[in-house]
Amino acid sequence: MRKATVTRKTKETDIYLELVLEGKGQGKIDTGCAFLNHMLELFSSHARFDLSVNCKGDKEVDYHHSVEDIGIALGEAFKACLGDKKGIARYGAVTIPMDEALAFVAVDISGRAHLSFDVPFAAAKVGDFDTELTEEFFEGFARFAAVTIHVKSLAGKNTHHVIEAVFKAFARSLRAAVSPDAAYLNEVPSTKGLL
Repeated sequence: MRKATVTRKTKETDIYLELVLEGKGQGKIDTGCAFLNHMLELFSSHARFDLSVNCKGDKEVDYHHSVEDIGIALGEAFKACLGDKKGIARYGAVTIPMDEALAFVAVDISGRAHLSFDVPFAAAKVGDFDTELTEEFFEGFARFAAVTIHVKSLAGKNTHHVIEAVFKAFARSLRAAVSPDAAYLNEVPSTKGLL
C-alpha cells in the first residue's frame, strides 16, 4: 500500500497529514478554513485517496501560510507514496465541468516541478478564502511533489464553481497518473530510467 505521513511545524503552521493512494476516497480534513476543507474533501473523494489533514495555522493573519503549507505537505506525502515510480501511468489529463465552469488539468509525474496556472477569478473571495491562494496551494504541491501541473479554466462565472472544477480535475488527473500501467509493470515510465 502506498502510504505516507508528513508533519510540518513552523512558526506559522503545525500540520499533520496522512495520504493513502489505495484508498476509498475518505477525507478527514480540518484546515481551519471551511472552503479549503470542502476542496480537499472533494479532492480525496475524486482521487479515491484517503486523506487526513489537521492544520493549526496563523489564521488570525490570513489563510496564506496554512494553504501554502498544506500544499507543500501534500506534495511531500505524494512524492513519498510513489517511491521509485515503477509501474505507474505517469500522465493524467482531465477536463471537468461544474455547472457553467469547465476546468482542464494535466499532470506529469516527471520529477520536475512546474506549475502553469491560467485561472482567472471573478471574485477575490469565496467565503473568507482568498481565491488567489488557490495558485499558492498548487505551487506548493508542484514544488514538493516534483510534478508538472498545467491548470486552465476553460469557462466559468461563479468562482466557487471554477475552483471546485479545478480541484476535481486535479484529483482525477492524479488518480489516472498513479494508476498501474501494465506496459511498465516493473519499469520506470521514462527513457531515462529515472523520474
